[in-house]
Amino acid sequence: MDLRVSGVEKAYAGQQVLSGLNLSLAAKDRALLLGPSGSGKSTILNIICGLQSPDAGEVTLGDETIVSASGMANADTVRRQHMGIIFQTLRLVSALNVEANLLLAQRLQKGAVDRDLVAETLERLGIADRAQARPFELSQGEAQRAAIARALVVRPDILIADEPTSALDHANTEIVAKLLIELSEAAEATLLIATHDDRLKAHFDRTFVLEQGRIVS
Repeated sequence: MDLRVSGVEKAYAGQQVLSGLNLSLAAKDRALLLGPSGSGKSTILNIICGLQSPDAGEVTLGDETIVSASGMANADTVRRQHMGIIFQTLRLVSALNVEANLLLAQRLQKGAVDRDLVAETLERLGIADRAQARPFELSQGEAQRAAIARALVVRPDILIADEPTSALDHANTEIVAKLLIELSEAAEATLLIATHDDRLKAHFDRTFVLEQGRIVS
């Protein structure tokens, strides 16, 4: 599905974070949003995902408006039906083991579970042996891969990731980058990754550079 960010602005306590930001991805595109900490990456991802409203501008996915300056009434429905999200704060349910977290995501977003897909995704991310572990029993890298698996198992139309490799060493960064690309291609999903991790540039043909709330290249 096509993603379009048009003229988005956002300020906190009088400080401008995003300034007339424009970004567009065609269906099945795969791109990086690259920028240092404090450049506005997490803010624009939250707006794209319908978790915050912009002060100006709008975000659309296909023919549907996710959010605009006038509101975000459609956001929950669009997010549930079309998005897989990998948050920087991982948001795994602490009372559930890894497998149950993934099954819950499928049930909430798709209304059904696919245990084979859950098992396959955990295997490919190298954490099949941690399926019965709860989040507090995981290393930081394992928890991050579990959060990535949770976003992938709902077979999203658009996969959005906020710093998905920040806790990973070089070998696991390579694995995760290739898997995100491979599975988004298999699902014919649009992929957008926000990161400060220059290691990912080698895997993407399209890179948007964010500086001081604007796309500069």
